[in-house]
Amino acid sequence: MDERSNRWLLPPLLALLFLLIVYQYVSPACPGAACPHRPPASAARRGGGPAEREEEEVVAGAAEEEEAAAAAALPRLVAKFPFARGELCRRVRFDMRGRDVIVFLHIQKTGGTTFGRHLVRNIRLEQPCYCRAGQKKCACHRPGGDKDTWLFSRFSTGWSCGLHADWTELTSCVPAAMERRGCAGNRTLR
Repeated sequence: MDERSNRWLLPPLLALLFLLIVYQYVSPACPGAACPHRPPASAARRGGGPAEREEEEVVAGAAEEEEAAAAAALPRLVAKFPFARGELCRRVRFDMRGRDVIVFLHIQKTGGTTFGRHLVRNIRLEQPCYCRAGQKKCACHRPGGDKDTWLFSRFSTGWSCGLHADWTELTSCVPAAMERRGCAGNRTLR
C-alpha cells in the first residue's frame, strides 16, 4: 500500500518543485521592501482629476527620496586588491623569434576554452599554428623553426601538466615539459 501511495505522491511533488523553480526565474526580481510602490500603468493612463495627479506626484517624489536614501545607505565597493596604475597599464615585450613562451593558464567557466582556441586558430602571425583537421592540438612553432614553440596551452601541447593545472602546477611543470619537447632554450622563467 505504501509503494502505491508513493507512486501517486511523487509526480505532484515534482511538479510543485518544478513550478517553484520556474517561478523564481520568471517572477520579477523585486525583493520585498526594496521595490518602490508605483501605481499600475492603467491608473497612470486614465489621467484622473488634478487632485489625483498631485497625489501621484507626491507619492512618486516620496518613492524617489526613499530610493535615494536606500542608495546612500548601501556600502560603497572598496577595492579588495588595489593595483597600481602602472601594473595595469604595463607593456610587456614578447619576442616570438627569441626564447619567450606564452603559458596560457586556463581558468574554468571564464571563456578560457574559446580564448585558447582563438590563440591557435585565429591569430594572424608570420607563421600561424598548424592545425590538422579533426584534432584539437595544433603545432605553434616559432617563425623559421620546426621544434621551438611560442605557446604552451592545452591546444598546443595538450594536457602536459595535467587536467586544469593551476598556477602552482604550471610554474613547476612547464620547464620540465618544455625540456621533454626538446625546447631546452626556453627555460627562463619571468
